[in-house]
Amino acid sequence: MSPKYNIEMIAAVDAVVGEGPVWDPKTQRLYWSDIRTGRLFQFTPSKKEHKQIHSGAFVGGLAVNKQGGLTLGMWEGVMLWRSDQDWKWLHHAPADGGAKGAKSKYQFNDCKAGPGGSFYAGSYYDGESIGKLYCFRPDGKVDVIAEGLGVSNGMGWTSDLRTFYHTDSGTRTISKYDYNLKTHKASNRRTFVKLPNTEGVPDGMTVDAEDHVWTATWGGGAVVRFDPDGKEERRIRFPATQTSSAMFGGPDFKDLYVTSAQFGRGGAPSGFEPKGYDFSAHRGGELYRVRVDVKGKPEFETDFAWPK
Repeated sequence: MSPKYNIEMIAAVDAVVGEGPVWDPKTQRLYWSDIRTGRLFQFTPSKKEHKQIHSGAFVGGLAVNKQGGLTLGMWEGVMLWRSDQDWKWLHHAPADGGAKGAKSKYQFNDCKAGPGGSFYAGSYYDGESIGKLYCFRPDGKVDVIAEGLGVSNGMGWTSDLRTFYHTDSGTRTISKYDYNLKTHKASNRRTFVKLPNTEGVPDGMTVDAEDHVWTATWGGGAVVRFDPDGKEERRIRFPATQTSSAMFGGPDFKDLYVTSAQFGRGGAPSGFEPKGYDFSAHRGGELYRVRVDVKGKPEFETDFAWPK
């Protein structure tokens, strides 16, 4: 039985698709985005200050960059960003506006920094299983880790860096890979967890200091903790059905930040609602925080040099 938790609402910004929370231990700040409105937010707990720091281009995911600023996975590439007046493209592939239905190959949904300073970013396209998980390396190389994805989503590594997790929300599956730290290659893909259609869809995720996986369940209104064998250890319920991602933060990494999304509110079913979904329930759009008795661990930083 899961313990009882105090769910604290940090910011109500009516996010259409709140995603990508990232904690920066150096500044003690949290960053997160609303993918579908092109907004990026910053929360500073010590000041109880939450503010919008970007408006415009859609941000699918982000990471803190060791050489300054943030690395952003946009809907048309990878960008180094300090502000809306100070940014540089690392990889850019905009959609061809002259071609009917053309899409950027880099329409990112979720991103994360990886070992060695790389940037892992997954693409998706509504209703099509053509998404790819890319790894952008500091030396400029780009690898494709997985393809044929419905909705590329949350990622994480175990403490020994021998195991990599990746979510495809389109198939309701979190996959488990063997990870080679020397080559930074992921191999031997197999199913870690596959949620039934009554449980919602696995979305953004993080891995704690005990190598348990925490995944937000879109449509399930919860964050679920799985042990290394894929068995549910606990779940935390939230006052929003579309919980979208989770990230540990705070000075001791025991504050769990959770994003949510109001996508689909008042409209037709999105197709991701679980069987038996309550369409009158509150979908989301807020940032939440909950204090837990388990410690998370710092996420990696990208290590990209700013182009001159």
